[in-house]
Amino acid sequence: MQRNVDRTERDVPERATLVADNIGGIDRTEVSFERGVTVLSGRNATNRTSLLQAIMAALGSDQVSLKADADEGHAELEFGDEIYRRTLERRNGTIVTDGDPYLDDPEVADLFAFLLEANGARRAVRRGDDLREPIMRPVDTDAIQAEITQYEARKRQIDEQLAELDDLEGRLPDLEAKRTRKADEIETLREDLEAAKAELEETPIDVEQRRQDQSELETKLESLRDTRSDLERVRDRIETERESIEALEDEREEVQSELDSLSPDDETAVDQLEAEIDALREEKADLSEEISQLQSTIQFNERLLDESASFLENASGPDDRETDDDLTDQLLGDSEAVTCWTCGSSVARDQVETTIEQLRSVREERLEERSEINADLEERQETLSTINENRTEHRQTRERLDSIDAEIDRRQERLEEQTAKREELTDEIQALESEIDDLETDDYAGVLDQYKEVNQLEFELERAEREREEIEAEIAEIEERLDEREGLESRRDEVTDELTSLRTRIDRIEANAVEAFNEHMENLLETLEYGNLDRIWIDRTTREVREGRRKTERSSFDLKIVRSTDDGAAYEDTIDHLSESEREVTGLVFALAGYLVHDVYETVPFMLLDSLEAIDAERIGALIEYFEDYVPYLVVALLDEDAQAVEVDHGVVSEI
Repeated sequence: MQRNVDRTERDVPERATLVADNIGGIDRTEVSFERGVTVLSGRNATNRTSLLQAIMAALGSDQVSLKADADEGHAELEFGDEIYRRTLERRNGTIVTDGDPYLDDPEVADLFAFLLEANGARRAVRRGDDLREPIMRPVDTDAIQAEITQYEARKRQIDEQLAELDDLEGRLPDLEAKRTRKADEIETLREDLEAAKAELEETPIDVEQRRQDQSELETKLESLRDTRSDLERVRDRIETERESIEALEDEREEVQSELDSLSPDDETAVDQLEAEIDALREEKADLSEEISQLQSTIQFNERLLDESASFLENASGPDDRETDDDLTDQLLGDSEAVTCWTCGSSVARDQVETTIEQLRSVREERLEERSEINADLEERQETLSTINENRTEHRQTRERLDSIDAEIDRRQERLEEQTAKREELTDEIQALESEIDDLETDDYAGVLDQYKEVNQLEFELERAEREREEIEAEIAEIEERLDEREGLESRRDEVTDELTSLRTRIDRIEANAVEAFNEHMENLLETLEYGNLDRIWIDRTTREVREGRRKTERSSFDLKIVRSTDDGAAYEDTIDHLSESEREVTGLVFALAGYLVHDVYETVPFMLLDSLEAIDAERIGALIEYFEDYVPYLVVALLDEDAQAVEVDHGVVSEI
C-alpha cells in the first residue's frame, strides 16, 4: 500500500460549516473547517469533544449526547452545495434522532472514522480482543453467501445445458449417417418404383378394360396406402405413449422414495419452537432496552464530570483569573465533590468514576448476554426454517407425485384409445386387401400384382421421405442448439469468475486489512521511535468456531508484539504490557487500516481524533502528519501544548 494515494484529491468541497445547539456541553456554536487538518485547541472541559460529537451527529452517528439540561438539540453541516440537518430529542430517558444526515448508515464511520475515546476499534485494541470482528463487522457475509448460492445454481444450470449440448453433438454423427442411409434407401425406392411403373405400362391387356379396372383398383390401393400410413402413425404414437409411461413410472418410483424419506414434522414441536423464538426475541428486546438505558446513564455521568470541571474552571469572576487556575487545580487534584444538577446532591468525583466503570462492566455483561441470546435465537430460527423447508418439500413432493399419477392415467387412456384405433385400422386394411384380391382374374392376375407392388413401393417411399425429413429436422435443431455453446461458455466463465471473486472477497478484505495495518504500523513505529518496541503486527490464523449447531473454520487476527532488551535480545510481549501511548497509537493505526480497507473516505471524507493525551506532543504531530495523507478532513481535539507541536499546515479552532 502506497502513501500519498491522493485520497484527499477526490471531489470533496473545500470548506465545511457546522452549526450546533445543545450537543454535549455546547449551548450554541458555529464553526468552519477548511479541507485538510483542523486542530481544536484548548484546555480540558472546553467542549472540544462536544464539537466532535456535533460533527458526528450531522454526519449521521447516533453515538452523541444532548446537553444535560436540554430536551432538544440540533446539528447542521453545510458541505459544498448541500446542507445536512439532524435533530436530537430526549424521550423516555433515551435520545431520538431525526432529520437528513450526511450518512444513511453510520456503522463504518463510527468504527473507523469517528475515533473518540470510546471508539470500538480503539477499544478492541486496548482490550486485546480478536481484531477480526471489528474489521469484518461492516461486511454482510450472509448476503455474500446468498450471492454465492445464486451463482452456484446458475453455474449448475449452465453446466447442465453444456452437458446436454455435448450429448446432442455426440448424436450428430449417427444422425448424419442415418440420413445418408435413408437418402440411399429413398434413391433405391424411387428407382424400383420407376421400374415397377414401367413394367406395368408394358404389360399387354385390353386398354379399355384396363382403364376401368385401373380406376377401381387405384381407388382401393390409394385407400390401402392411406390406411397403412395411418396405422404406421398410430403404432408410433403407441410406442411413444408406452415409453412415456415407463419413464413416468420410473420417475414415480423415485419421487415415492423421496417422499418416504420425508415426514411432516410434529406440529407441537413447531409451536414450541415458535414460542421459544418469541420468548428469546422479547428477552433480546428487554436487554437492548437495558443496554440503551445503561449507555444513557453512562453518558449522563460522563457529562456530569465534564460539566462540573467546566463549572469549576469558570466559577471565578473577571478579577479572579490569576487565582482561578490554582483553585481549580486544587479542587480537581483531589477527590472533589460533584453536584448533580437534577437532584442537587453532591457525590465524590472518584465515586462517580467508579460508578461509570461499574456501569460499563454491567453494559459489557449485558452485551455478552444479548450476543448469547442472539446465537440461541439464530439457532432456533435456523431449526424452524429447516422444519418449514422440510414441510414445504414434503408438500411439493406429494403434489408432484399426484401430478405424475394423473399424467400416467391420462397417458394410459390415450394408449388404450390408440390401441383400439390400431385394431380398427388393422381390420380396415384386411378388408381392403380382401377387396383387392376379389378384383383378381386369370387375365388380370399379373397386372394386379404389379399394381400392388407399385402401391407398396409408393407407401415405402412416402414413409422413407417422411423419416428423412424428421432426421433432417432433428439435425437442424441440434445444430441450432450447438450455436448456443459459445454464449453459454462465455456466461459460465463470467459466473465462474464472479463465484471466485465472491468466495475470495472475505479473504481479500481480511488480507488487505492485515497488510494495511502491518505496513502502517511498521512505518509509524519507525517514525515515532518507541524505544525497545521492535515490531507490532497482526498475525492472521485460522481457528474452529461454532455457528449455531455447526462448526466452521474462521480467521482470527492476533496482535503480535516483539520488544528487545537493553542487550539486544528480542522477546514476544502482549498488549497488556504496552504503554498507554503505544496502545493508543496501535488502536489508531488499526482504525486507519479499517478506514482504508473499507474505502470509508468514499462515503465520509471526515476523520475525527480525540483523547490523544497519552501520546506525547511530538509524536502527536508526527501521527497527524501521517494520517493527513489519507483523510480529506482531519479534525483533531488537542490540548494547547500538544497543538503547538503540529507542524503541518492546519486550521485552528480555539473558541467553541
